[in-house]
Amino acid sequence: MATSSDQLCQGLNCSKPAALQCPTCLKLGIPNSFFCSQSCFKDNWGTHKAIHKIAAMANGPAGEQGGSDPWPGYKYTGTLRPVYPLSPRRTVPAHIKKPDYADTGIPVSEQNIRSSSVIEALPKEDIDVLRKVCKIAREVIDIGVAAVKVGVTTDEIDRIIHEATIERGGYPSPLNYNGFKKSCCTSVNEVICHGVPDMRPLKDGDIVNLDVSVYKDGFHSDLNETVPVGNVDANGLRLIKNARECMEKAIAMVKPGALYRDLGNVIEKHAKTEGFQVVKTYCGHGVHRLFHCAPNIPHYARNKAIGVMKVGHVFTIEPMINEGTWKDEMWPDSWTAVTQDGKRSAQFEQTMVVTETGVEILTAR
Repeated sequence: MATSSDQLCQGLNCSKPAALQCPTCLKLGIPNSFFCSQSCFKDNWGTHKAIHKIAAMANGPAGEQGGSDPWPGYKYTGTLRPVYPLSPRRTVPAHIKKPDYADTGIPVSEQNIRSSSVIEALPKEDIDVLRKVCKIAREVIDIGVAAVKVGVTTDEIDRIIHEATIERGGYPSPLNYNGFKKSCCTSVNEVICHGVPDMRPLKDGDIVNLDVSVYKDGFHSDLNETVPVGNVDANGLRLIKNARECMEKAIAMVKPGALYRDLGNVIEKHAKTEGFQVVKTYCGHGVHRLFHCAPNIPHYARNKAIGVMKVGHVFTIEPMINEGTWKDEMWPDSWTAVTQDGKRSAQFEQTMVVTETGVEILTAR
């Protein structure tokens, strides 16, 4: 947070002297967003971030009337710009079974266990169903990856992924999850994760991550991968390769009795061999009946993740590897996470289950 003085804290029921200002508010030109401490800022984040959305909406009409940038006052960290308007929310046929948040945007089942660190071990019959759902997600992402080329918009890739999911009887898990507007995430260049598909055509030299999740027969699957667009420079290709290797080295550690906290050690060690850094804000997670649940799996070294791997545990490993700093910022859409220095980020993800002998990658090609 930025520092200032002679202000009072904007936190609920707090009127202490404040010297810290919300960095997103600074970029959006929102005045008087002062807080007395980082702790107070975090405690009030749930309500404070609504101001960012209001500011984004205030700036939005220019983009929605044909302009490209919905937040003209925002100071981007890199060269990527969103291209609006977004296409309308895609529809899902009535016969397809939907998760509890499909209509409301609120994942009630997840919220009910948010404070729990209990890791469920799935029985064989559940894993058999989940394996089929993961196979569908693999088919869908491969279709999406095949569509990546210069000139194609990420919105078009979203359409292709949405339709491929529906054709297989699945629901695209990201759609309306906590209000997310699209059916997959497309993260280009400096976007770390949760990029919102829009009307920007992919350019020669871009890198783009496709994050695909499918809900079917009561279970979610989740995977992503980063691919080059056209002619990518050597360092970009090296970043992509390193991110894949970081994930693979962590997966190789998975077996009964292994500690979840140890995965970050091998990931960070490998990333640093080539001068890259590991994102600390976002982590791997449990995934089965719920889109996100325990365990939480940080990808950086010396983390404090809770839990020991047991047969039947199902989760993702999805390290985000940056060219420069590991630190991130958020666009005003409250979804798109970008590198603080504007340098590129790459990521790979698989869903897996712990077995008696080690691990089965459920979303493997």
